[in-house]
Amino acid sequence: MPQTTAITRDGRGPMDTYSPRPDRFDSAGQDQLVDVRDLQAALPAIRRLRTWAHEALALRLGESAVDIGSGTGSEVLAFAEAVGPTGTAIGVEPDPNLLASAERRAEQAGSSAKFHSGDAYGIPFGAETFDAALCERVFQHLTAPGRAANEIARVLRPGGRTVVVDVDWGTAIVHPGELSVVRQVIDTLAAATTNPRSGRRLPGLLTRAGLVIDDIGSHALVQERTVGAGSLVTRISAMAVARGAITEAQRDQLLSDLRRGAETGDIHLSVTMFAVLAHKPR
Repeated sequence: MPQTTAITRDGRGPMDTYSPRPDRFDSAGQDQLVDVRDLQAALPAIRRLRTWAHEALALRLGESAVDIGSGTGSEVLAFAEAVGPTGTAIGVEPDPNLLASAERRAEQAGSSAKFHSGDAYGIPFGAETFDAALCERVFQHLTAPGRAANEIARVLRPGGRTVVVDVDWGTAIVHPGELSVVRQVIDTLAAATTNPRSGRRLPGLLTRAGLVIDDIGSHALVQERTVGAGSLVTRISAMAVARGAITEAQRDQLLSDLRRGAETGDIHLSVTMFAVLAHKPR
Protein backbone atom coordinates (compact mmCIF):
# COMPACT_ATOMS: atom_id res chain seq x y z
CA MET A 1 0.00 0.00 0.00
CA PRO A 2 1.38 3.46 -0.80
CA GLN A 3 2.39 5.60 2.13
CA THR A 4 0.06 8.47 2.98
CA THR A 5 -0.83 10.60 5.93
CA ALA A 6 -3.83 9.87 8.13
CA ILE A 7 -5.33 11.10 11.34
CA THR A 8 -5.28 8.89 14.40
CA ARG A 9 -8.52 7.54 15.89
CA ASP A 10 -8.37 10.00 18.78
CA GLY A 11 -7.78 12.91 16.41
CA ARG A 12 -4.67 14.05 18.26
CA GLY A 13 -2.43 14.27 15.23
CA PRO A 14 -1.12 12.82 12.01
CA MET A 15 0.73 9.59 11.41
CA ASP A 16 3.45 9.38 8.77
CA THR A 17 1.88 6.31 7.20
CA TYR A 18 -1.47 4.62 7.19
CA SER A 19 -1.83 0.90 6.79
CA PRO A 20 -4.91 -1.01 7.95
CA ARG A 21 -4.51 -3.06 11.09
CA PRO A 22 -6.98 -5.57 12.52
CA ASP A 23 -10.16 -4.18 13.96
CA ARG A 24 -11.17 -5.50 17.34
CA PHE A 25 -14.14 -7.29 15.79
CA ASP A 26 -12.50 -8.80 12.75
CA SER A 27 -8.86 -9.79 12.31
CA ALA A 28 -9.19 -9.28 8.55
CA GLY A 29 -10.94 -5.93 8.79
CA GLN A 30 -9.58 -2.42 8.51
CA ASP A 31 -8.59 -0.25 11.40
CA GLN A 32 -11.81 1.59 12.08
CA LEU A 33 -10.76 5.21 11.83
CA VAL A 34 -14.35 6.39 11.75
CA ASP A 35 -17.16 5.38 14.02
CA VAL A 36 -20.53 6.77 14.95
CA ARG A 37 -18.99 7.66 18.32
CA ASP A 38 -17.39 10.60 16.51
CA LEU A 39 -20.84 12.21 16.45
CA GLN A 40 -20.75 12.91 20.17
CA ALA A 41 -23.63 15.35 19.98
CA ALA A 42 -25.80 12.60 18.48
CA LEU A 43 -25.54 10.30 21.50
CA PRO A 44 -29.10 11.13 22.70
CA ALA A 45 -30.36 9.68 19.41
CA ILE A 46 -28.35 6.51 20.02
CA ARG A 47 -29.96 6.22 23.43
CA ARG A 48 -33.41 6.54 21.86
CA LEU A 49 -32.59 3.76 19.40
CA ARG A 50 -31.33 1.60 22.27
CA THR A 51 -34.61 2.20 24.09
CA TRP A 52 -36.41 0.99 20.95
CA ALA A 53 -34.19 -2.10 20.92
CA HIS A 54 -34.94 -2.99 24.54
CA GLU A 55 -38.66 -2.47 24.04
CA ALA A 56 -38.58 -4.63 20.91
CA LEU A 57 -36.72 -7.46 22.65
CA ALA A 58 -39.20 -7.26 25.56
CA LEU A 59 -37.15 -9.40 27.93
CA ARG A 60 -39.08 -11.33 30.57
CA LEU A 61 -38.13 -12.70 33.98
CA GLY A 62 -36.15 -15.90 33.73
CA GLU A 63 -35.02 -15.46 30.14
CA SER A 64 -31.48 -15.65 28.79
CA ALA A 65 -30.02 -12.73 26.80
CA VAL A 66 -26.69 -11.94 25.14
CA ASP A 67 -25.12 -8.69 23.91
CA ILE A 68 -22.59 -9.37 21.14
CA GLY A 69 -19.85 -6.74 21.17
CA SER A 70 -20.91 -5.64 24.65
CA GLY A 71 -18.18 -3.03 25.21
CA THR A 72 -18.27 -1.68 28.74
CA GLY A 73 -21.43 -3.64 29.51
CA SER A 74 -24.18 -1.04 29.91
CA GLU A 75 -26.76 -3.01 27.94
CA VAL A 76 -25.92 -6.28 29.69
CA LEU A 77 -26.57 -4.64 33.05
CA ALA A 78 -29.97 -3.56 31.73
CA PHE A 79 -30.57 -7.13 30.54
CA ALA A 80 -29.71 -8.50 33.99
CA GLU A 81 -32.25 -6.22 35.62
CA ALA A 82 -34.93 -7.25 33.12
CA VAL A 83 -34.45 -11.03 33.40
CA GLY A 84 -34.09 -10.99 37.17
CA PRO A 85 -32.31 -13.47 39.44
CA THR A 86 -33.68 -16.51 37.60
CA GLY A 87 -32.49 -15.28 34.20
CA THR A 88 -29.12 -14.95 32.52
CA ALA A 89 -27.50 -11.83 31.05
CA ILE A 90 -24.28 -12.34 29.10
CA GLY A 91 -21.92 -9.96 27.33
CA VAL A 92 -19.55 -11.21 24.64
CA GLU A 93 -16.62 -8.92 23.86
CA PRO A 94 -13.21 -9.53 22.21
CA ASP A 95 -11.36 -6.59 23.76
CA PRO A 96 -9.81 -7.63 27.11
CA ASN A 97 -9.70 -4.05 28.39
CA LEU A 98 -13.39 -3.53 27.72
CA LEU A 99 -14.15 -6.92 29.27
CA ALA A 100 -12.31 -5.96 32.45
CA SER A 101 -14.12 -2.62 32.56
CA ALA A 102 -17.50 -4.33 32.15
CA GLU A 103 -16.75 -6.83 34.90
CA ARG A 104 -15.75 -4.03 37.29
CA ARG A 105 -18.88 -2.12 36.39
CA ALA A 106 -21.09 -5.16 37.08
CA GLU A 107 -19.36 -5.82 40.40
CA GLN A 108 -19.76 -2.23 41.52
CA ALA A 109 -23.44 -2.30 40.58
CA GLY A 110 -24.03 -5.64 42.33
CA SER A 111 -25.31 -6.98 39.00
CA SER A 112 -25.60 -10.64 37.99
CA ALA A 113 -24.38 -9.75 34.47
CA LYS A 114 -21.56 -11.99 33.22
CA PHE A 115 -18.99 -11.36 30.50
CA HIS A 116 -17.08 -13.72 28.21
CA SER A 117 -14.35 -13.30 25.62
CA GLY A 118 -15.61 -13.88 22.09
CA ASP A 119 -16.64 -12.12 18.91
CA ALA A 120 -19.42 -12.00 16.35
CA TYR A 121 -17.94 -14.95 14.47
CA GLY A 122 -17.59 -17.14 17.56
CA ILE A 123 -20.13 -16.70 20.36
CA PRO A 124 -18.79 -19.05 23.06
CA PHE A 125 -22.08 -20.83 23.76
CA GLY A 126 -23.92 -23.79 22.33
CA ALA A 127 -26.77 -23.76 19.83
CA GLU A 128 -30.18 -22.57 21.01
CA THR A 129 -28.84 -21.01 24.23
CA PHE A 130 -30.50 -17.58 24.26
CA ASP A 131 -34.00 -16.16 24.15
CA ALA A 132 -32.74 -12.78 22.96
CA ALA A 133 -29.64 -11.27 21.37
CA LEU A 134 -28.50 -7.70 20.79
CA CYS A 135 -25.71 -6.70 18.41
CA GLU A 136 -25.05 -2.97 18.11
CA ARG A 137 -22.53 -1.25 15.81
CA VAL A 138 -20.57 -4.42 15.09
CA PHE A 139 -21.55 -5.38 11.53
CA GLN A 140 -19.97 -2.24 10.03
CA HIS A 141 -16.61 -3.63 11.18
CA LEU A 142 -16.96 -7.09 9.62
CA THR A 143 -15.56 -8.45 6.38
CA ALA A 144 -17.96 -11.43 6.54
CA PRO A 145 -21.19 -10.13 8.12
CA GLY A 146 -23.12 -13.15 6.86
CA ARG A 147 -21.09 -15.34 9.22
CA ALA A 148 -22.11 -13.14 12.13
CA ALA A 149 -25.78 -13.31 11.14
CA ASN A 150 -25.54 -17.12 11.00
CA GLU A 151 -23.91 -17.13 14.44
CA ILE A 152 -26.74 -15.09 15.92
CA ALA A 153 -29.27 -17.51 14.41
CA ARG A 154 -27.31 -20.45 15.80
CA VAL A 155 -27.37 -19.34 19.44
CA LEU A 156 -31.03 -18.27 19.44
CA ARG A 157 -33.66 -20.69 20.67
CA PRO A 158 -36.67 -21.33 18.43
CA GLY A 159 -38.92 -18.33 18.94
CA GLY A 160 -35.97 -16.29 20.18
CA ARG A 161 -35.57 -12.73 18.94
CA THR A 162 -32.70 -10.44 18.04
CA VAL A 163 -32.15 -6.76 17.42
CA VAL A 164 -29.18 -5.85 15.22
CA VAL A 165 -28.27 -2.15 15.05
CA ASP A 166 -25.84 -0.50 12.70
CA VAL A 167 -25.00 2.67 10.87
CA ASP A 168 -25.16 3.16 7.11
CA TRP A 169 -22.45 5.60 6.08
CA GLY A 170 -24.02 5.83 2.62
CA THR A 171 -26.70 8.01 4.23
CA ALA A 172 -24.20 10.61 5.46
CA ILE A 173 -25.13 14.25 4.79
CA VAL A 174 -22.68 17.15 4.98
CA HIS A 175 -24.07 20.66 4.30
CA PRO A 176 -22.98 23.30 3.34
CA GLY A 177 -20.03 22.68 1.03
CA GLU A 178 -19.11 22.26 -2.62
CA LEU A 179 -21.00 19.13 -3.67
CA SER A 180 -18.06 17.49 -5.45
CA VAL A 181 -15.83 18.02 -2.40
CA VAL A 182 -18.49 16.72 -0.03
CA ARG A 183 -18.92 13.65 -2.24
CA GLN A 184 -15.20 12.91 -2.09
CA VAL A 185 -15.17 13.29 1.70
CA ILE A 186 -18.10 10.89 2.09
CA ASP A 187 -16.46 8.44 -0.33
CA THR A 188 -13.31 8.62 1.81
CA LEU A 189 -15.37 7.89 4.90
CA ALA A 190 -16.83 4.82 3.20
CA ALA A 191 -13.39 3.68 2.05
CA ALA A 192 -12.13 3.86 5.65
CA THR A 193 -14.91 1.57 6.89
CA THR A 194 -14.85 -2.19 6.49
CA ASN A 195 -18.60 -2.54 5.79
CA PRO A 196 -19.77 1.05 5.28
CA ARG A 197 -23.34 0.35 4.12
CA SER A 198 -24.06 -2.15 6.83
CA GLY A 199 -27.38 -0.63 7.87
CA ARG A 200 -29.20 -1.33 4.60
CA ARG A 201 -27.84 -4.89 4.44
CA LEU A 202 -29.10 -6.08 7.83
CA PRO A 203 -32.56 -7.35 6.79
CA GLY A 204 -31.14 -9.41 3.92
CA LEU A 205 -28.33 -10.87 6.05
CA LEU A 206 -30.68 -11.92 8.83
CA THR A 207 -33.20 -13.35 6.37
CA ARG A 208 -30.51 -15.44 4.67
CA ALA A 209 -29.51 -16.72 8.10
CA GLY A 210 -33.02 -18.16 8.48
CA LEU A 211 -34.52 -15.47 10.68
CA VAL A 212 -37.85 -13.70 10.12
CA ILE A 213 -37.90 -9.89 10.04
CA ASP A 214 -40.53 -8.40 12.34
CA ASP A 215 -39.75 -4.69 12.35
CA ILE A 216 -37.19 -2.13 11.22
CA GLY A 217 -36.47 1.09 13.07
CA SER A 218 -34.19 3.97 12.13
CA HIS A 219 -32.87 7.17 13.59
CA ALA A 220 -30.90 9.98 11.99
CA LEU A 221 -27.96 10.94 14.17
CA VAL A 222 -27.75 14.70 13.72
CA GLN A 223 -24.68 16.52 14.93
CA GLU A 224 -25.23 19.57 17.12
CA ARG A 225 -25.41 22.52 14.71
CA THR A 226 -23.12 24.80 16.72
CA VAL A 227 -20.21 22.35 16.46
CA GLY A 228 -19.43 23.17 12.83
CA ALA A 229 -17.37 20.52 11.04
CA GLY A 230 -16.84 18.61 14.27
CA SER A 231 -14.27 15.85 14.76
CA LEU A 232 -15.70 13.53 12.10
CA VAL A 233 -15.56 15.81 9.05
CA THR A 234 -12.31 17.39 10.25
CA ARG A 235 -10.71 13.96 10.42
CA ILE A 236 -12.16 12.48 7.24
CA SER A 237 -11.46 15.57 5.15
CA ALA A 238 -7.79 15.29 6.20
CA MET A 239 -7.85 11.69 5.03
CA ALA A 240 -9.39 12.81 1.73
CA VAL A 241 -6.46 15.17 1.22
CA ALA A 242 -4.00 12.41 2.12
CA ARG A 243 -5.44 10.05 -0.47
CA GLY A 244 -5.46 12.79 -3.15
CA ALA A 245 -9.25 12.99 -3.42
CA ILE A 246 -9.37 16.72 -2.65
CA THR A 247 -6.77 19.47 -2.26
CA GLU A 248 -5.78 21.16 0.98
CA ALA A 249 -7.38 24.36 -0.35
CA GLN A 250 -10.67 22.54 -0.97
CA ARG A 251 -10.56 21.10 2.54
CA ASP A 252 -9.92 24.55 4.03
CA GLN A 253 -12.87 25.94 2.08
CA LEU A 254 -15.16 23.11 3.24
CA LEU A 255 -14.24 23.64 6.89
CA SER A 256 -14.70 27.39 6.45
CA ASP A 257 -18.14 26.83 4.89
CA LEU A 258 -19.15 24.63 7.81
CA ARG A 259 -17.91 27.16 10.37
CA ARG A 260 -19.91 29.87 8.64
CA GLY A 261 -22.91 27.56 8.46
CA ALA A 262 -22.71 26.99 12.20
CA GLU A 263 -22.69 30.74 12.76
CA THR A 264 -25.70 31.39 10.50
CA GLY A 265 -27.70 28.25 11.28
CA ASP A 266 -27.37 26.90 7.74
CA ILE A 267 -25.70 23.57 8.58
CA HIS A 268 -26.61 19.89 8.67
CA LEU A 269 -24.39 16.88 9.38
CA SER A 270 -26.02 13.51 9.93
CA VAL A 271 -25.94 9.78 9.33
CA THR A 272 -28.71 7.22 9.77
CA MET A 273 -28.66 4.16 12.00
CA PHE A 274 -30.97 1.22 11.42
CA ALA A 275 -32.25 -1.37 13.91
CA VAL A 276 -33.77 -4.66 12.74
CA LEU A 277 -35.94 -6.87 14.93
CA ALA A 278 -36.09 -10.51 13.84
CA HIS A 279 -37.00 -13.89 15.34
CA LYS A 280 -36.04 -17.52 14.84
CA PRO A 281 -38.96 -19.65 13.62
CA ARG A 282 -40.19 -22.36 15.96
